[in-house]
Amino acid sequence: MLLPPTPLPRCWLLAAGLLVLAGCAAPRATPEGALPDTPVPARWSEAPAATPAAGAALAPWWQQFNDPPLAALVSQALQANTSVRGAQAALQQARALRDVQAAGLQPRVDGSASAQRSKSGDSDAGNSFQAGFDASWEVDVFGARRSAVSASAADAQAAASTLANTQVSIAAEVAATYIDLRGQQARLAIARRNLDSQAEILQLTRWRTQAGLATSLEVEQARAASEQTRAQIPVLETGIAQALHALAVLTGQAPGALQTTLATASPVPQPPADLALGIPAETLRQRPDVRFAEQRIAAALARVAQADAARYPSFQISGSLGLRALTLGSLTSGASVASALLAGVSIPLLDGGAARAQVRVQEAALEQARVNYQATVLTALKDVEDALVALRGDGERLARLQDAAEAASNAALMAQQRYASGLIDFQAVLETQRTQLSTQDSVASTTATLSADHVRLYKALGGGWQATPAP
Repeated sequence: MLLPPTPLPRCWLLAAGLLVLAGCAAPRATPEGALPDTPVPARWSEAPAATPAAGAALAPWWQQFNDPPLAALVSQALQANTSVRGAQAALQQARALRDVQAAGLQPRVDGSASAQRSKSGDSDAGNSFQAGFDASWEVDVFGARRSAVSASAADAQAAASTLANTQVSIAAEVAATYIDLRGQQARLAIARRNLDSQAEILQLTRWRTQAGLATSLEVEQARAASEQTRAQIPVLETGIAQALHALAVLTGQAPGALQTTLATASPVPQPPADLALGIPAETLRQRPDVRFAEQRIAAALARVAQADAARYPSFQISGSLGLRALTLGSLTSGASVASALLAGVSIPLLDGGAARAQVRVQEAALEQARVNYQATVLTALKDVEDALVALRGDGERLARLQDAAEAASNAALMAQQRYASGLIDFQAVLETQRTQLSTQDSVASTTATLSADHVRLYKALGGGWQATPAP
């Protein structure tokens, strides 16, 4: 049933006039601040000549090592690692808080309905039925609520950058731990091979002693050398087990879950020789911590605008429309309609300077965000330059160690042959064996270090994450 038309109340006319005035009011401009000037070089000082690398190519950098177990471990860690999952939950929370702030820009409407039966004294019991709607809306004339929404949106973007930073760190940690595992397995194989060679020398020395060609001193020296090498094996086995435990936990598994799959030794993964680098300005945009610092500036700017808008009047409109009757049937009659509209304004008059002080508080927070941005950019530049220097230095060191290891192996073989022929004393054999073990162990360690340098470089460049789409 249609309700009969009713004349427009004066309060509705007052509200309409208030809306017109609100629409004509010029909102105060949101303060805009560009990112602080930070010295960024045109190119890396230690970068090799290469084509620039896009951010998309840096994301799955672990695939460039061509090691399927490494790629599988990193992919699993980015899905199951507890730190990544926690950062994902924090991102969902930040986006939900942004939606809460955005909902405050819209009018709010609540519905209600009630039925009551009451009796007083000897009078007959009576019924009362009521149904209606209540609405309220704060007109955002000076942009306080819009600034709050902007700040929440920047916080959500910062949470996304935190998730990306976590992904970068986890991917690099998994790769570095995996490289350390393979490096220690290689060192263990070298120690066992040298132990077998030393065992042969020890047996040869015992035969020579029995034949009267050597003394018991040489036997004890050979036995001491082999036991020293044997003592290194438990240390390496412990390191291998700990690396397996770390990889399992990083991938969200129990510490012993990877004992079977990764116990077999494999070569240390090697990256491609041609490493592509982008110019610093482009690379810095890829780093999540730089993006996080940039979003903190955006959030601080919005909060300055919000605090500034709080110094000006706020306007509210609320109203209700309902039906009241003693019976359910009479609720549809026009006489049962009840309506109300309230338009109000709140003006801060005297607060002892609290509003202005709050603006200064947010301006100081903005300055802190800008300084933090500069520090983050400078740290990013340092991380990349340090990684490039380490990459160059360890590459040169590995080349020299490989030459030394080859010479030491040849010297050890010749010394063993000449000792068996009685041409040299046993001290020369011991010295060449020590040198051979040391250089081979150094080659294995430096090979792993060089691969880890590439991992640190990719991390410094901000590789290892992909944007999470908003719902």
